[in-house]
Amino acid sequence: MQKIAFLGLGHMGAPMARRLLAAGHPLTVWNRTAEKAATLDTVRAASPADAVRDADVVITMLTGPEALAAVADSAVPALRPGTHWIDMSTVGPDAVRDLAARLGTAVTLVDAPVMGSTDKAASGELRILAGGEADGVEEVLAVLGEVTRTGPLGTGAALKLVVNSAVIGGVALVAESLRLADALGLDDTVARSALAGSPLGGAVARAFAEGVHFGTGLAVKDIELATAAARLPAQEAVLEHYRKAGVPDADLSEAAARIRAGSTV
Repeated sequence: MQKIAFLGLGHMGAPMARRLLAAGHPLTVWNRTAEKAATLDTVRAASPADAVRDADVVITMLTGPEALAAVADSAVPALRPGTHWIDMSTVGPDAVRDLAARLGTAVTLVDAPVMGSTDKAASGELRILAGGEADGVEEVLAVLGEVTRTGPLGTGAALKLVVNSAVIGGVALVAESLRLADALGLDDTVARSALAGSPLGGAVARAFAEGVHFGTGLAVKDIELATAAARLPAQEAVLEHYRKAGVPDADLSEAAARIRAGSTV
């Protein structure tokens, strides 16, 4: 079994690490807030460098490009030649290319961001968008979910921005549509049912999801990455909604409720 260093134990990272432990992988974990690492019954490292020193595979599940760069500052000098690094964060293709340049040819980098929330992470049913040479880590990724090969390095990160922008924007659109229904005096159950039966059905489900967590602050970060890559007027409006929602640590559903109530106007 490949020895794995798992860096980043937030809402998504912790259940993913538990899946790898349950599958029998020797696991060393690190998290910026050490208390979160204490919830896992495995080796806990004091720094990213300590975590990766003996690893065959490094997995990063971090909040964004800045966090990934900070972890790389510590970890890259300690890596062994032949290590595989899987970045499963949502950081965009530019950050992936920057990390690849720092790693050089001695370490194989795979960008493999995931689709799915905390429930899918816990059950091993994530959809993994893998860019680059993933052959050496297929078995590791399979423990976490279903793998879709997206093409060369960076394409997984790029496709994740495309999909997340559509989902996050769809949730905001559902919230505005329900605000319109409220203004027109429609019954809430009837309006929600009609939207759920429309092509926006998936966004309706996410707008009212319970028992999952995707922080609104992370949604803001994802849309910022997308709007930096292309001119996206609709997404720029979506970005303003989520910024003004004022609930960065709350799930996307809370931001949707505030958009519906007009709190972001």
